[in-house]
Amino acid sequence: MNIVKNQIDDLNYQVTMEIAAEDYQPAEKKRLAERKRNADFKGFRKGMAPMSLIQRVYGEQALAEAVNDVISDSLNNFIKENNIHVVGEPLASEDQPENDWKSGNTFTFKFDIAQTPELTFEVGKEDKVPVYNIEVTEVAKKEMKENMLKQSGSMQDGEVAGEEDFVIANLSNGEINAEDVYIAVRNVEGKAHAKFVGCKKGSKLTIDINEAFSNETDRAAMIKVNKDQLANIDPKFKAEIKTVKTFVPAEENQETYDRLFGKDSVHNAEEFDKAVEARLAENYKQEADYRLGKDVRDYLVKKADIKLPEAFLKRWLYKVNDGKFTMEDIEKEFDMFLADFRWQLVREYLMKKYDLKVEDKDIHEAAEAYVAYQYAMYGMGNVPQEMIHEAAHRIMADERQMRQIEENVEDQKVLTAVKAVISTTKKKISVEKFRELK
Repeated sequence: MNIVKNQIDDLNYQVTMEIAAEDYQPAEKKRLAERKRNADFKGFRKGMAPMSLIQRVYGEQALAEAVNDVISDSLNNFIKENNIHVVGEPLASEDQPENDWKSGNTFTFKFDIAQTPELTFEVGKEDKVPVYNIEVTEVAKKEMKENMLKQSGSMQDGEVAGEEDFVIANLSNGEINAEDVYIAVRNVEGKAHAKFVGCKKGSKLTIDINEAFSNETDRAAMIKVNKDQLANIDPKFKAEIKTVKTFVPAEENQETYDRLFGKDSVHNAEEFDKAVEARLAENYKQEADYRLGKDVRDYLVKKADIKLPEAFLKRWLYKVNDGKFTMEDIEKEFDMFLADFRWQLVREYLMKKYDLKVEDKDIHEAAEAYVAYQYAMYGMGNVPQEMIHEAAHRIMADERQMRQIEENVEDQKVLTAVKAVISTTKKKISVEKFRELK
């Protein structure tokens, strides 16, 4: 075995490997012997076929497997001996020479190997990141109150259809009769839109459904036909409004307070105002905390100043995705990939630097917190713990989601450790200015 290392630059190597017959033939013979023991050819008892037949049928496959084993072991040993922090995996060089695949020959292979640089940066009080305090204003409180009451409201019969209302109508063109069609006024297009705004129960409209509902899938579902039938249908329909439905916000009363904040947490308008302010402040704090985490990550990545073998990474991404993406696709997403990859390297470095560990308890807590957050997004704030526990276990059984949760836990552990040693500067800011931050 002869291996020649050519270091292209600080991050890239080309390895040329010459594999002689004595390097692979023991493995080749072993594989042929295994096939002979299990071979079942007509005219021979199992395992008794002559080696010449085994060689003719399985020789190329056994040779390729034996040589690949030698390549794999040799590359792994080379990487270990040279202490290379490999990016992805070795790739066959673009100038790979042709080999004559015959047993007994010497084979030559070239591989490109890339590595990440060793990180050595320190973090301390001289490192400063802003912490934002978002102001709670009366305008924001008023808007949140209105939104909360809307979310707790209900659909009721209305008199006149407005932009945000719905109507239930019968549609007919003489051949097709679609009853009880539910139509959102805001989704009606073209000239028909003005006809629906202001209509009442009993109103009769004439519309061109092709213009009013340009989405063919929605249009077919509305008049209850298959999509491929649309081209042959007269688009001029009469619409008779049966009902106007309007969304009415909930009234401020004890039932609404209990639904929004839990039983007997809020009892009157003054307490409602304070509860809204507290929730708004908590929402702002979560946004500010998320922003702080992002700013710390960005700061650390910039400080680490990580150089990466970008050309190699593009080739590796193309290969590992097995043709699912073109090189043009990879180029479009490459900057985002590099940002994530650099943070991953920084996170791994700081996990080791601060001797941080992810325990099973951390994963369980993070999974349950994620489930509780998902329920809260749907307005379910008082979900029984056993339901959260069961849902968390289902998530943890999914390998992809499990890895995502583990990475999130690592993020939080690293950010907590870093925030304890850096300096933060407090900045008061309006929610409008905060959301304009890049």
